[in-house]
Amino acid sequence: MNNAANIRDMIFGLDALVELDNKRMAPAINLDNAATTPPFKKVVQEIEEQLMYYGSIGRGKGYKSEHSTALYTSGRDIVKDFVGANSDIYTVFYVNSTTDGINKLASALIESPEDIVLTTRMEHHANDLPWRERAKTVYAEVDAKGRLIIDDIERLLQMHEGKIKYVSVTAASNVTGYINDVHRIAGLAHQYKAKIIVDGAQIVAHREFSMLGQTEEENIDFFVFSAHKMYSPFGGGAVVGLSEELNKHIPQFCGGGMVDAVCDDSELYLPAPDLYEAGSPNYPGVVGMLQAIKILKGIGFDYIRQHEQRLMKLALDGLKELDEVILYGDNENILDRVGIIIFNLCEIKNDLVANILAGHSGIAVRHAAFCAHPYAHRLLGPNKPEPSCHTPEGMVRISFGIYNNEAELDCFLTTIREILSYEHLKRSATAVLSYEL
Repeated sequence: MNNAANIRDMIFGLDALVELDNKRMAPAINLDNAATTPPFKKVVQEIEEQLMYYGSIGRGKGYKSEHSTALYTSGRDIVKDFVGANSDIYTVFYVNSTTDGINKLASALIESPEDIVLTTRMEHHANDLPWRERAKTVYAEVDAKGRLIIDDIERLLQMHEGKIKYVSVTAASNVTGYINDVHRIAGLAHQYKAKIIVDGAQIVAHREFSMLGQTEEENIDFFVFSAHKMYSPFGGGAVVGLSEELNKHIPQFCGGGMVDAVCDDSELYLPAPDLYEAGSPNYPGVVGMLQAIKILKGIGFDYIRQHEQRLMKLALDGLKELDEVILYGDNENILDRVGIIIFNLCEIKNDLVANILAGHSGIAVRHAAFCAHPYAHRLLGPNKPEPSCHTPEGMVRISFGIYNNEAELDCFLTTIREILSYEHLKRSATAVLSYEL
């Protein structure tokens, strides 16, 4: 049976000590899991074991090469099963991150700068900039609390009368943790002859996901995710996509392994997934990701959801008791959120708060605008375009993993209370970091 103690025993590095500002050593507390999670111990062990038999993938004979190739190839079925893509219509190709995967898709799928891509104002830059650079982009808005307005997606699809080629949207926000109804969005996209691409980076470690919807119209066409957010931070990831569509295009990333033949003046390309995996693959990243998938499925997503919802409620209850804490988003109805909370402290800069949390208590958080600047602008102020392009003031983000516990949360809340108790810090947003709490 799962419990907090057992889960913590599965995680590598939780006993690591870090040096605080007063030179004392203390246990590191990671509340920045939305950025990167620590690895499972079994992930590290599996990589070490498989490296004993590591050989050239798909390019050689001999036991090690054939063993590595078989593991690498069979892993595609593990990935498909993990994201509910148990259908012959899908192909899996490996990437190094969600950013890598979306860029490869954008480089292949966009055929003209006149192609139109519909995305949203809540996206991570990885699911915005690759489309901006290659196509015309239109954006669905968010409401006052930061939730995606799905009706705005439909409005834009209607307005462009079937000319939008792709709708690219996150399954869960890395800023607010909101979970989007991507199957409903898929149905709308398909109704207007568009394909849907889902950024799955923030969903895969928190909720069970299926690319197959209740109807064929609600199926997801492309799904991209990273392993370093699901307890295997070794540069792994995958794209699961429609085989037929992938084979119609060629990514702008070429080299060995993607061709059947190269002649003096022509070449014959292999179909996907090989078409999208030029060069030597990141074998340790794939090995780690496959092991992490098995472990997450063994733990179970019902447990993961209940655990992070409990921690999020406790954290919100503690922060709401403090008058000088500014919370963003909907912090009453949290059932449609993964374990992410964003906040500020009155008159204290977010970078100072993050530095004190780290230097005083060894607590890792994220601050600033989380690689989602348009979204941060909207959460921080009026929901309207900025008059000039500039970096948002930002916020502080805490994000929970399956191993975080109440003791770590208590340490976080205690440190926040101590920060607020120092009047000189409240009066100066540019206070010099020469404090001693």
